[in-house]
Amino acid sequence: MKEFEVSPDISDPRLFEEVEGLDHEGQTFSIPVIVEKPLALYLNSREIVTMMTIGDYPEYLAIGYLLNQNMLSPSDQVTGVEYDEDLEVVIVRTENEADFEDKLKKKIQTSGCAQGTVFGDVMEKFEDVALDQAAVLKTSWIYELSRKINRQPSLYLKVGAIHGCVLCEGNTPLIYMEDVGRHNAIDKIAGYMWSKGISPKNKIFYTTGRLTSEMVIKTVQMEIPILISRSGFTAWGVELARQAGLTLIGRAKGKRFQCVSGIDRLEFDADPEAVMEEDRKHQRKGSQ
Repeated sequence: MKEFEVSPDISDPRLFEEVEGLDHEGQTFSIPVIVEKPLALYLNSREIVTMMTIGDYPEYLAIGYLLNQNMLSPSDQVTGVEYDEDLEVVIVRTENEADFEDKLKKKIQTSGCAQGTVFGDVMEKFEDVALDQAAVLKTSWIYELSRKINRQPSLYLKVGAIHGCVLCEGNTPLIYMEDVGRHNAIDKIAGYMWSKGISPKNKIFYTTGRLTSEMVIKTVQMEIPILISRSGFTAWGVELARQAGLTLIGRAKGKRFQCVSGIDRLEFDADPEAVMEEDRKHQRKGSQ
């Protein structure tokens, strides 16, 4: 795959709109803001969830959500994905229907923003995943990925109020997705990988959001051995990463980063003092 084979389309007028207001000096202004809209997801005839999303790549979002919730397995035969923009509905059809009534009864709310909902036992499948212990992360890749991703045209740089997730290999960003919730962005990538038959081998996951339990669980379920973020950690996120053997790196900004799990995969091949600090124009808020 080539660098940024998929990336945010900042020219898509459906993704943002202009709003007017007054600033601190009483002056009028007009700024672009991100648009969020509901998307009802059905698996066959059963309504699963309504998500708030920016509306791009709904088919990948639907598939990825079902995969990461263990409602769809990689071996299931998907016979079709239907999206109706006017009705704001996406339907995933499979060869055989499954009964998720018990999981729907055990729905819980997670720490993710904007409809971060997990069904059933969040640890289902997690403990059985064996991540690639031979995977390597060179520190030079961390610096290069941060620089390339932060300078790539994005909805964040255009309008803000959005999260980004990027699937990478080595020092190359491959698939860049954004959404109002980081879990939506990671689900879009999961759906894209499944649809295109992309292997998690030698892949790295980069996110602008917090390293919560939800982000760790989804990364592990996707069998990606390395997770990097510009933001910080939660205690349970760290605990789960260590349990799964996931390399977890946070606060990756400029020449700095912190690794709290999977340190054996790190190869220190770059001099931090030779790394330039970030241009303020491309800095993201660390609280995302």
